[in-house]
Amino acid sequence: MSVPTKPVVLISDALSERAINVFKERGVEVDYQPTLGGDKEKLLSIIDQYDGLAVRSATKANKDVTKAGKNLKVIGRAGIGVDNIDIPAATAKGIVVMNTPFGNAITTAEHAIAMMFSLARKIPQANQSTHMGKWEKSKFMGAELYGKTLGLIGCGNIGSIVADRAIGLKLRVIAFDPFLSEKRALELGVEKVELDDLLNRADIISLHTPLTDKTKDILGAKNLAKTKKGVHIINCARGGLVNETALKAGLDSGHIAAAALDVFEVEPAKEHALFGYDNVVLTPHLGASTREAQENVAVQVAEQMADYLVRGGVTNALNMPSVSPEEAPRLKPFIELADSLGLFVGQLIESSIKGIEIIFSGEVAKLNTKPLTASAVAGILKPMLSDVNIVNAPSLAKERGVAIAETYRDEVENFDSMIRLRIITENQTRSVSGALFGSVPRVIDVRDVAMEASFTPHMLFVSNKDKPGFIGALGVALGDAGVNIATFNLGRSASGGDAIALVAVDEAVSEATLAKVRDLDHVTQVKALRF
Repeated sequence: MSVPTKPVVLISDALSERAINVFKERGVEVDYQPTLGGDKEKLLSIIDQYDGLAVRSATKANKDVTKAGKNLKVIGRAGIGVDNIDIPAATAKGIVVMNTPFGNAITTAEHAIAMMFSLARKIPQANQSTHMGKWEKSKFMGAELYGKTLGLIGCGNIGSIVADRAIGLKLRVIAFDPFLSEKRALELGVEKVELDDLLNRADIISLHTPLTDKTKDILGAKNLAKTKKGVHIINCARGGLVNETALKAGLDSGHIAAAALDVFEVEPAKEHALFGYDNVVLTPHLGASTREAQENVAVQVAEQMADYLVRGGVTNALNMPSVSPEEAPRLKPFIELADSLGLFVGQLIESSIKGIEIIFSGEVAKLNTKPLTASAVAGILKPMLSDVNIVNAPSLAKERGVAIAETYRDEVENFDSMIRLRIITENQTRSVSGALFGSVPRVIDVRDVAMEASFTPHMLFVSNKDKPGFIGALGVALGDAGVNIATFNLGRSASGGDAIALVAVDEAVSEATLAKVRDLDHVTQVKALRF
């Protein structure tokens, strides 16, 4: 009996010894090569040896890396930004991409507050002047933060920490965030507003939102013109949120009093139009640069990757539903059931798919069903596409215009839980239902015909009209072909109506044998199934 090998993770950027120990303690082998990130050719030559890749920002996990990483299951980024990871390419290859969005939240929020103080009290300029032996006390007249209005563009994890600190400093905080609920705003003590209202009212604007197509240049020329004269602009989030050309124009005109940037449109910013401005504070992307934050994100990415590789837990994934390590054991048999049902019906389909409906009934409807849906879709697509798994199946379905719907029902007769798949194709609708017997997946309904059967490696699906003598004729045909029957499961809609046979056999059924079964009287469809 062979001993299962441990998963192996390559760490190609510098992570702490504590993070390395987390991997080892959780049953993952580690190859620590902290300078490998800059050596693209070597990385490509060895990446196929690993189940996981842990990176910071130096390693570029592009499509070449995901293509070469034939055994890669997960890429983990110790930090928030994943600009160095080609997520679509990883998704297409079925590789989970994780980041650690919370490990440096406090650090980044504190840096934004520090920037706020730096602008209000002109601390960097006063420091430089004093170091030069000057005593320019009157030159650096500042302003109190007390009573000012802080406008937050983005009030998620980091933005909410900034809000908390700012409220403690007695600022009024208003926030624009489409995902911020009124209830959450009340809990935070902030006022939820529309963007134009924020621009008109805020004395200080601080950005804490991801860079997307919708947020790029959110502070461009048009919106900066709507701000209060004398506004302070702070960006410790992502370069590209503030249009730097428009910001420079606002500073030059005097409409914008001061700005502080920790992130830039092009990094590293070795040259910049704002270099030398007395009213601008610039730092080299230091938001996450504290010892505590670097340690936190390193440990978190190790925990997340190990949980996925060893226990199936998915945390902070950017391209698949999250599954906590505690949920994973309970979800695992349902994921297997959903995949088997999908594979079952996917092998019966004879025309292109237009829509998929997954119906969760009973206790399973109360669980985290997103990974079950992804698993069912993966099963459906496997007979038609290669390299399909729970990670890339939803995106592959979307690319092909397949609509996916989920329905939830509180109760189901005879079972604690049931999953039902309905597949709409160009020519027909097919359905199959399944349940767990203990932890074993079984099919319990095919095309509204009640029956029970386990999934076995080789099965024969036969639909026919319910006529006397058919079962015997089918048995003879299989016996004459030397096919050994393991189990024989039958169901029918009504006497003389549609009938279905699910026959578990010891080995794959040949095309010649399938042809003989198709030639039997009353047969409407025959399929060899593999699981």
